[in-house]
Amino acid sequence: MAKLSNDSVIGRLNTRFENRFNQIEDPYGLLTIETGKEDILDILEFLKTDGELQFNYLTDITAVHYPDLPKEFAVVYHLHSLVNNVRIRIKVFLDGAYPAIPTATVLWNGANWMERETYDFFGIQFVGHPDLRRILNVDDMDVFPMRKEYPLEDPNRMDKGDYFFGR
Repeated sequence: MAKLSNDSVIGRLNTRFENRFNQIEDPYGLLTIETGKEDILDILEFLKTDGELQFNYLTDITAVHYPDLPKEFAVVYHLHSLVNNVRIRIKVFLDGAYPAIPTATVLWNGANWMERETYDFFGIQFVGHPDLRRILNVDDMDVFPMRKEYPLEDPNRMDKGDYFFGR
């Protein structure tokens, strides 16, 4: 069996999902594709079940908050083909008003905790998740701590004034 390259993965994906990717790149050799939330489950299922690709290991699901972008949340999936020793990253950008995406628990049971953690820290709603509730923060917390909605430093803090540093 020949080694699976990023180009051959892109070729298989383009054959199956023509014109359904917003961006395809491979920074530092890690194949990264961007798609929409309406296509994510089909793409994940294809990557997992395709006999040649066999991306059957879900390494991680996380999110990133980009407050300056129109679609300010990115949900990021990392998959690994253990047979071919190839990795892929899939990004889906979501609106900030109600960031929601279909759950991947229908494909991987291990997605359960990853999606709960992403919900807990970013507030991403995974539609169809069997038990979407906080996992690491307290239940009555009403904010999502990884969102960039707060200043980096306390404006009332006095110990960082310029006069302490001779300025």
